Amino acid sequence: MSLQLFRDDAYMRDARGTVVAHTSEGGVVLDASIFYPTGGGQPGDAGMLHWEGGQLEIATAVKGEGEAVVLVPSGPGALPEIGTELRQSLDWERRYAHMRIHTALHLLSVVLAFPVTGGSIGAEKGRLDFMMEEPIEDREAVEAALNALVTRDLPVSEDWISEAELDANPGLVKTMSVAPPRGAGRVRLVRIGEGDGQVDLQPCGGTHVARTGEIGPLKLGKLEKKGRANRRVNILFG
Repeated sequence: MSLQLFRDDAYMRDARGTVVAHTSEGGVVLDASIFYPTGGGQPGDAGMLHWEGGQLEIATAVKGEGEAVVLVPSGPGALPEIGTELRQSLDWERRYAHMRIHTALHLLSVVLAFPVTGGSIGAEKGRLDFMMEEPIEDREAVEAALNALVTRDLPVSEDWISEAELDANPGLVKTMSVAPPRGAGRVRLVRIGEGDGQVDLQPCGGTHVARTGEIGPLKLGKLEKKGRANRRVNILFG
């Protein structure tokens, strides 16, 4: 099990940690991790591990057994021994881009209020697939509405509900292809806006910016038809 520090503070770039396990594939597990593991369309974080007498470049992070976060080295090299205390540091520029794009995709699901059938997050662009039969007629209007939510600089916060509460409120789940993370008895909700100014509330385990203004200008990218009733909408930084 790894204490998931990225959940407590998505802006944490460096932290101490202790090696608690190696995997058979050559991965490293720490007792506490700032690395987000691949999931929900968001890529795993990259970065470095530093310890006395060595360092190791991390290419990505993936989910292990239970709550473990497995750090995957970028190539062969000596792993820090179990019990080693070290410093972990993120490729912050890449992570922060993921946070901005991920939050922007939540806003896109507000502007286009259709069921979401898939999605992907990158450091420069992202996409959502919608169950939407008709094409977007006015892309400029969609882009303007998206950027209006960005410039409102809405706060982004989190809340937690029980799995039973989520079951009683199925309308909170927008994504048809990715189920909210379960098994711990509670589910994390990400809220954009507050009070009468709330625009979005949905289950999500990813990392997000603290305010929508941090996203910056956005552009709509390619609009693609993916089946009879499925359309893909790409967004990128402006």
